[in-house]
Amino acid sequence: MKFPYLSCLVLLIVLSAPGCSVKQPHQVAIASAHPLATQAGFEILHKGGNVYDAAVAVSAALAVVEPSGSGLGGGGFWLLHRESDGLDIMVDGREKAPLAAHQDMYLDASGQVLSALSLNGALAAGIPGMPAGLVHLSKKYGKLSLAESLQPAIRYAEQGFEIDVRHQKLLALRKEVLNQDAATAAIFLTQGQLPAKGSLLVQTDLAGTLKQLAAYGQAGFYRGTVADQLVQSVQQGGGIWRLDDLSSYQVLERQPVSGSYKGMHITSAALPSSGGIVLVETLNILEKIDLEAVDSITRKHLISEAMRRAYHDRALYLGDADFVDVPVARLLNKQYAQGLASTIRTDKALPSDYLTGQMAVKQGGRNTTHFSIIDTEGNRVAATLSVNYPFGAGLVAAGTGVLLNNEMDDFVSAENAGNGYGLVGGAANAIAPEKRMLSSMTPTFLEKDGRIAVLGTPGGSRIISMVLLATLDFAEGNPPKSWVKVKRFHHQYIPDQILYEKNGLSAAEISGLQSLGHSL
Repeated sequence: MKFPYLSCLVLLIVLSAPGCSVKQPHQVAIASAHPLATQAGFEILHKGGNVYDAAVAVSAALAVVEPSGSGLGGGGFWLLHRESDGLDIMVDGREKAPLAAHQDMYLDASGQVLSALSLNGALAAGIPGMPAGLVHLSKKYGKLSLAESLQPAIRYAEQGFEIDVRHQKLLALRKEVLNQDAATAAIFLTQGQLPAKGSLLVQTDLAGTLKQLAAYGQAGFYRGTVADQLVQSVQQGGGIWRLDDLSSYQVLERQPVSGSYKGMHITSAALPSSGGIVLVETLNILEKIDLEAVDSITRKHLISEAMRRAYHDRALYLGDADFVDVPVARLLNKQYAQGLASTIRTDKALPSDYLTGQMAVKQGGRNTTHFSIIDTEGNRVAATLSVNYPFGAGLVAAGTGVLLNNEMDDFVSAENAGNGYGLVGGAANAIAPEKRMLSSMTPTFLEKDGRIAVLGTPGGSRIISMVLLATLDFAEGNPPKSWVKVKRFHHQYIPDQILYEKNGLSAAEISGLQSLGHSL
């Protein structure tokens, strides 16, 4: 199973001199999944914008130049740190279920999941949060106007940008779905085929929608002409959006998850993202284990066993905390984690069905995007944005240029049934009107001994494990280049197997892990 590359896993490490505590980086840094998005961020900073204005510019630019990973039709989480007063806050722009959504909307008459309905087309789309998130960031935290921060994205949409090989490969994954709607295919394909490398992708309608957002703020997307076009297109495609779904959408601010690991402070995403809870819980399980003292096979075995237990809790307990009671304090409690750690054996893997008796399901790997920004004062943003699968639901709302997400697949359509990433869950993540679906996005800040990391990654259900491995590498004192090069492996409880990237495990490690009872 190939892993999406960690296009912007790391941003910056700040080293302190002996006896000193360095609290501010020496220069501005931006890491994103596309050079034009990074350029947009610097452009806004050079115009006098702050790190949050730059975050708006990068987010909007990615919506144009990396439509496979995010867009105005999707959502995301922006983790913010403001150095002047120590504020840490997460802006929650996650999609919501439409008002007409219900728990059985993707089941047939016999109760079987019709997975294509939550993956492709208008019925798969949640109510977008990205545009509202951009407005909120600009209005509450930025220095420039929203219109100024959106200018680079508008320019990229109007003038076009050159398609690269990665864009082509992701198009190929969703070509069949994109071809099901002529208007969508006309934007992204060339007579139904992949466009040539280096050809321009011009998105005139999307530029128009961005201009409406720039001129009228949230009302430019969630009300008026754009909203009418979105709802009409979704309903014509078999979806269930209504105008009041859009007009009632609100961004929320959440207190981030925080934790510690061997002297390192962690700040990460809160529910409805599972990322921060699962990351901190896994680190808590591992905290009393000396991973540097064991051989590579045992190290990977122990980390996998910790992942297994944390992802098990994800399946059992996690969902939108505005709708269900989630035992967050217990899941983050170090004594609770040590109880889980006591069940880990160094000489044997514990099969996942020993935890709940659930059957394995299929897993896939999809796409998202991430960017990180830090400025000279120590203000920083880690943002993970998504439309879920590459190119979302594969449908553009006519006249808007807005590619719809398929985030409804992140809900549990039927208890213990796996979604497109193989993740299982229960009632806590069941579909309900206006509920936010559980996410794995894990924008994170790390601090230890005067060093700062701002990180995150795409990768679906594997986001948390990739951030975990980079976090462990940071904790051991290694520099950013090392975090990016860490060989990735992953265990998510169900399916009961270790996934690993190409050349991620040596032949000896594969043999050794198999001898401990792991399936790879």
